[in-house]
Amino acid sequence: ALLRELGPLPAPIILLSDPALVELGRSRRIMLGDNIGFELQSAPLGFGARRAKRALDVCVSLTAIILLSPVMLVAIAALWLETGSPIFFSQDRRGFGGIPFKIMKLRSMTVARTGDDALHTRRDDPRVTAVGRILRRTSIDELPQLFNVLKGEMSIVGPRPHAVAHDDYYDQFIEHYAFRHHVKPGITGWAQINGLRGATETNEVMRARIEYDLWYINHWSILLDLKIILRTALKVLTDDSAF
Repeated sequence: ALLRELGPLPAPIILLSDPALVELGRSRRIMLGDNIGFELQSAPLGFGARRAKRALDVCVSLTAIILLSPVMLVAIAALWLETGSPIFFSQDRRGFGGIPFKIMKLRSMTVARTGDDALHTRRDDPRVTAVGRILRRTSIDELPQLFNVLKGEMSIVGPRPHAVAHDDYYDQFIEHYAFRHHVKPGITGWAQINGLRGATETNEVMRARIEYDLWYINHWSILLDLKIILRTALKVLTDDSAF
């Protein structure tokens, strides 16, 4: 109607887009008959994609367990000498479709944070032991999650799983937060190799991490997983954001 009224004027006519329209323009376009649609949410990975991702997970996790078993044994011995048992601890996490599972780690703190009121680990956190600080800095404390991958509860690459209490908290005010459960959680992910590894000390950092997680879900491919795995291996040796 505006174009009909303004059309006779010898001047350009510009429509300023709002944020919703800009976001829509970034979505994948799909033809539905004669209509154009915008994919606001990608469908879960298809059967072939799930099989390919699972095959990659099994191959990488088995290889890593075999090659890194001496490292895990040394870490277990160091933990035992420093503070004794328990060596491992588990925490509740939500996996694919929000289904709960127990994530495994090497204990790096003087207390096992298993309750719903678990706090984020802070830089120079006094609860972290001397050996635990080394394990966290090098991500060795995460190695038992390779067995979570073998069990099918996790993937090598995917959104990092957060504590259940943190899931419930962030889901209240971060849009599309729950979409992270459309794939299995990962030991590493697109957010982590893009500088968002370690603690999420502000809500803005968490929002940025979620944006990377959702981008990964919507652009998944085997080549992308391989890229993330290779970059993770290099980043672990040089990154100081984990503590």
